[in-house]
Amino acid sequence: MSSWSPTKYQTKNWPSYNTALKQRGSLSIWFDPEMTWEPPPSGKRGGQQDYSDAAIQACLTLKVLFGMPLRQTTGFVESLLRLAGLDWAVPDYSTLSRRQKTLHVSLSYRGGTGPLNLLIDSTGIKSKGEGEWNARKHGGSKRRIWRKIHIGIDEETLEVRAVEVTTSNVGDAPMLPELMNQISPDQDIGSVTADGAYDTRKCHDAIAARNAHAVIPPRKNAKPWKPTSAGAIARNDAISTSRYLGRTIWKRWSGYHRRSRVESKMHCVKRLGQSLMARDFDRQVAEIQIRVAALNRYTALGIPVTEPVG
Repeated sequence: MSSWSPTKYQTKNWPSYNTALKQRGSLSIWFDPEMTWEPPPSGKRGGQQDYSDAAIQACLTLKVLFGMPLRQTTGFVESLLRLAGLDWAVPDYSTLSRRQKTLHVSLSYRGGTGPLNLLIDSTGIKSKGEGEWNARKHGGSKRRIWRKIHIGIDEETLEVRAVEVTTSNVGDAPMLPELMNQISPDQDIGSVTADGAYDTRKCHDAIAARNAHAVIPPRKNAKPWKPTSAGAIARNDAISTSRYLGRTIWKRWSGYHRRSRVESKMHCVKRLGQSLMARDFDRQVAEIQIRVAALNRYTALGIPVTEPVG
């Protein structure tokens, strides 16, 4: 019997993808002369905002990309605007800090050509505590606090379509309905792929409510549920199919392994920093959302198209 060998892939659009990778380093993609830098009057009493949400998000995006404190971000943006010939005023560090807490981050995406195939996963990111080396060498501080990032990406475009941030004591399964609520009701969802931690009634019912197909491996020694809902019936079918084919063949037949794409996206989120700079929870949520928005901007420039070879 021959030994198993991994499948080799080849990138078919390397020239365009190489250009997209170079464009990711361009500062011009974050500033548009048509951007609304100063918001229109709100029509309400009291002081008016001097900067739009788009302006604050652009400044905080550069802060996240280059890992700078707020004061350095202000000086960096000011120099870029001067080089670009734009006479826009720059928000000071206190304004950026205050607006970050209540910022509504715009999560842009292109969208695919057909029904949305959603891939869901979660991971933890450190928000307070000693670094890994200090913790291993000297024991570190006991106050090591983590935040959990829950995201759902489009399998076709690899863009993040939904993101939630919670404390570390919140499980994965309760956040799946929250992620799906961020998808527009007009959007057709073809399938939702997640790992075995999402094998719960609420998750299956939420997926069935959107007329989507759940690709979630049943837990080991899973027992069938009473067929009282469409989600329970679909889950019972997955149990019988996996028992008949075996879990390995079922995962290959159902396309479960495409979930590795969302794990790669999580790695990209952490490439922007293994820990969070903000200390307040609301500001941490905004920081993570800004990371996701920046990654979507990168993805929109171009993604590799690979095919198996050999």
